[in-house]
Amino acid sequence: MAVGLPRGVLATRLDELVSWCRKNSLWPMPFATACCGIELMATGASRHDVARFGAEVFRFSPRQCDLMIVAGRVVMKMMPVLQRIWLQMPEPKWCISMGVCASTGGVFDTYSVVQGIDRFMPVDVYVPGCPPRPEQLIQSIIDLQEKIQREGTLRGREFDDPRRQEPPRALR
Repeated sequence: MAVGLPRGVLATRLDELVSWCRKNSLWPMPFATACCGIELMATGASRHDVARFGAEVFRFSPRQCDLMIVAGRVVMKMMPVLQRIWLQMPEPKWCISMGVCASTGGVFDTYSVVQGIDRFMPVDVYVPGCPPRPEQLIQSIIDLQEKIQREGTLRGREFDDPRRQEPPRALR
């Protein structure tokens, strides 16, 4: 005699398991320039130890990463390279904009500095500060993990309709 489970229970639990695996195994692709890059490196060091949150495997190959961390200012000449790296990353993928320069251009209000990378690629979490502390980056990774757990599905249904994505939000 078969056990009478409500319809969709197995798929729902499987979605939760896949989301849990995704959120606890983020592989960051660092794109660091200037002073924010130093803070990004400090996040991986022993004092802050981002490994506790499942994001310690910094890879420099976009085909192995699912999280891009853009830290520091981005100039117009770098933008095509950044976009190519973003396009080479497999789905599902996420992006953290670290620092005021990556988020808004910072104090560099010139024609050559990109005034926010969100004009060219989707950003999931913004980390404010000039430069932001490693604790802020860790908090943004925790916030991103909560977002992944909330919206992830096994078959990637969250990527079917690009208009359905939630707008980016600032770090608390």
